[in-house]
Amino acid sequence: MLTAMLAAFVGGIILNLMPCVFPVISLKAFGLLRHQGDKRGARSEGLAFMLGVILAMMALAGVLLAARAGGAAIGWGFQLQSPLVIAVLSLVILGAALNLLGVFEVGLSVQRVGELSIGRGAFVRSSLTGVLAIVVATPCSAPFMAGAVGYALVQPPAVALAIFFALALGFAAPFTLLSLFPALAKILPRPGAWMDVLKRGLAFPMLGAYAWLVWVLSQQAGTAALGTLLACSVALGFAAWLYGMGQRRRYAGKGHRMLFAATAALAVAIIAPLPGVMKPSSTLSVDPQTVSAAPIVWTPQTVSDRRGQGKPIFVNFTASWCITCQVNDRTSLSTQAVKQAMAKTGTYYMVADSTKFNPDVDDALSQFGQGGLPLYVVYPADGGSPVVLPQVLTPDIVVNALNKATGKKT
Repeated sequence: MLTAMLAAFVGGIILNLMPCVFPVISLKAFGLLRHQGDKRGARSEGLAFMLGVILAMMALAGVLLAARAGGAAIGWGFQLQSPLVIAVLSLVILGAALNLLGVFEVGLSVQRVGELSIGRGAFVRSSLTGVLAIVVATPCSAPFMAGAVGYALVQPPAVALAIFFALALGFAAPFTLLSLFPALAKILPRPGAWMDVLKRGLAFPMLGAYAWLVWVLSQQAGTAALGTLLACSVALGFAAWLYGMGQRRRYAGKGHRMLFAATAALAVAIIAPLPGVMKPSSTLSVDPQTVSAAPIVWTPQTVSDRRGQGKPIFVNFTASWCITCQVNDRTSLSTQAVKQAMAKTGTYYMVADSTKFNPDVDDALSQFGQGGLPLYVVYPADGGSPVVLPQVLTPDIVVNALNKATGKKT
């Protein structure tokens, strides 16, 4: 248990470096920058972020463990298999981007219209940033983390929650330590007018995350759901503009009630159509460009039927919402070296897609002791024990694994 907790803590630290977390982590860095010279404010910001991270992680872990106890075969990142969750999350991130661009303000005060308020509302905003960071971190699985989460999912609830707690602490540790110890914070640049430019610049990573989620939704639920989300996005932008205009009129002493009422009506209109449209499509998303031959759709029976036939099997457990999976596909699995190695060794290439809920995939992840994606498994040509590859691939790792699976020296 202690080993798993240590692995989860280290994995949580590394998770800060994963691409899916960057948009939100950049917001956290900005939060620390605006508290330069204010020790109390910086500590409050860091502790609030840690509180949000822990609460979100414990809530997510509680739902995950309860669902598994009820018989559902789900793992880390399970909520991103729901098109409705993807749609709502994308709108939240779009709203955050619009806020950074100054369309509207969070915590705007009469005395600080257009400025960065650091009052009582900052604690709540930082906590919510921690919650959002955990939600968007679920598509990624850092080194050390997958094994720890996989171990947690087969342990009693108390042990599992302790491991998830260690993961949350590791994730929050870097920024919390920077906020608690002023000597560490000296490495950060001094605040100034440039921060207003930085604030708006940080909107673009958020817009990138929004675009990625829109693409994931199109893979999960098809064009009808995509059209609904885009229409909702336009409505959200209009509502944010009305809200920001209402804020400014309020503090300028002008009438604003009708603007706020219109914003509330638009908010209802945004959410209302989502549940009825966001349903998974029946099409399995497989990228035929990943290898030279068309991949085989993975099932446990397909693997069983083809094992021991003198050819290795490479299984790619993936999902559209898994950013690490997409990076590995582009940098390793789609390279000419890997394609040639698969062709020379006669490898059966199988794709286990978990973009939409697939209980067989989640069962397989549990069998291999992995709590989340990606997972890459090579079955030797002679029918021997399968080999699990690292979560971050290189072409050499894949080529060497395929050569070993056929008995060739590397």
